[in-house]
Amino acid sequence: MLLNIIKKTRSLCPVCLKPLEAEVYDKDGKIRIKKKCSEHGIFDNTYWSDAELYKRVNVYTPTIKSVENHHSINTKGCPSECGLCNQHETTTILGLIDVTNRCNLRCPVCFANAAVSKKIYEPSYDEIKEMLRNLRNVKPVPTSAIQYAGGEPTVRKDIVDLIKLAIEKGFSHTQIATNGIRISQDINFARELADVGLNTIYLQFDGVTEGPYIHNRNKNVLPQKLKAIENCREVGLGVVLVPTIVKGVNDDQIGDIIRFAIDNIDIVHGVNFQPVSFSGRTPSEKVEEQRITISDFVRLVSDQTDGAIVTDDFYPPSSVEPISNFIGAYEGGNPSVILNCHQHCGIATYIFIEDDKMIPVTRFINVDGFFEFLDKTTDRLNEGGFAIKSRILVDAIKELPKLLDKKNSPETIDFKHILGNVLSRRSYSALGDFHKNSLLIACMHFMDPFNFDEDRVKKCVIHYAVPDGRIIPFCTMNSLYRQGIEDEFSIPIGEYKKN
Repeated sequence: MLLNIIKKTRSLCPVCLKPLEAEVYDKDGKIRIKKKCSEHGIFDNTYWSDAELYKRVNVYTPTIKSVENHHSINTKGCPSECGLCNQHETTTILGLIDVTNRCNLRCPVCFANAAVSKKIYEPSYDEIKEMLRNLRNVKPVPTSAIQYAGGEPTVRKDIVDLIKLAIEKGFSHTQIATNGIRISQDINFARELADVGLNTIYLQFDGVTEGPYIHNRNKNVLPQKLKAIENCREVGLGVVLVPTIVKGVNDDQIGDIIRFAIDNIDIVHGVNFQPVSFSGRTPSEKVEEQRITISDFVRLVSDQTDGAIVTDDFYPPSSVEPISNFIGAYEGGNPSVILNCHQHCGIATYIFIEDDKMIPVTRFINVDGFFEFLDKTTDRLNEGGFAIKSRILVDAIKELPKLLDKKNSPETIDFKHILGNVLSRRSYSALGDFHKNSLLIACMHFMDPFNFDEDRVKKCVIHYAVPDGRIIPFCTMNSLYRQGIEDEFSIPIGEYKKN
């Protein structure tokens, strides 16, 4: 039977991890990815469960804005020789550093396979300093955001010093990915994190009942999650909830998690849902049984919020590239952030809360019209230069209100005033008003060897810095490179304890 092939790409054999030619195709309204390994046979797996949404998102193809100082010349083809290599098509938006492979939990769904090795991977303070330097040296745009991860980064005694180091090196946004156990146990530790300038606690949060934690974390740690949030509230640390979603485990709690975030909107700034990735310890024999795709996620959001948030409210992160381009043109240089990740890597929306009602941003802003307006304005700035900025500003202030629906907009926010301040006074702090009573709802679907797509990898913007100087895209790190790097830079656990 002839397949309705959408594109050809390269993927991986889920058994031997050898790169393979692959086809992405449409079958019965679903998007699938198929490849054949000469040794291990044919693999045919779900990629997106809704072909219509896949195709709608596909129009937001980002531009290629790669790094200028790539680490290696790739002669074997992606995903070989990561580093970043000359074939990579994006820069680093969020840098990650695994500061340890130790952990105070043993989670069955850990893509990093932490805490089970007989070796300890824990880069020294000086090695981390060098990795931070490498991220800040990315050209033409230095990495501005850093996340310390692991393992569990809070088990390191010097984690506060490492956050301080990142700020000293010029990172404007710092966060730690944590299970929250130590934060729940020690409010003084939470206060230290806040006092040193940490921006965000990226908190593992799988549901509002104990069941998902028993499955995903091997124990009920919900009480510790709730205590960690209270401690963050006490010291003023912002929180983003990060649920790992597994079909049949907690996919029925997506709406409840959103409502929990709304109830705690004073300290919770967003929810970034992450469908389980079948790498690390996640059981690969259950890939089709437990797979949640981005399409599944948006459908579940709509179902579980009784239609308050629907599929059309969501956009891929790549759709906001016009904002970056406009800011760069308006300031007369390169934008500080270029969010040009692949259009199929994730999806997101903003919701505003008024009288306990969820109001997606799409209900009162013509989002596509806004992006089109920014593209046209950016072109005018680039063509006319700085001299016509004032004229463009006058036109913008007249035109922007036409994109707003005042009847449906939250009464607490004056969007015309905010946009005017941003444009006329360059008061980006005014954007803080946009976030009042708002919540980011996002889904980032990281790849594994079953749905690995070279096209996505080349446009990855979330990169690991590692001790040998390389900067490696997230999904190749966890599918291909993690074990080798940890083996090379680890020491036996007995030696670690002795030292």
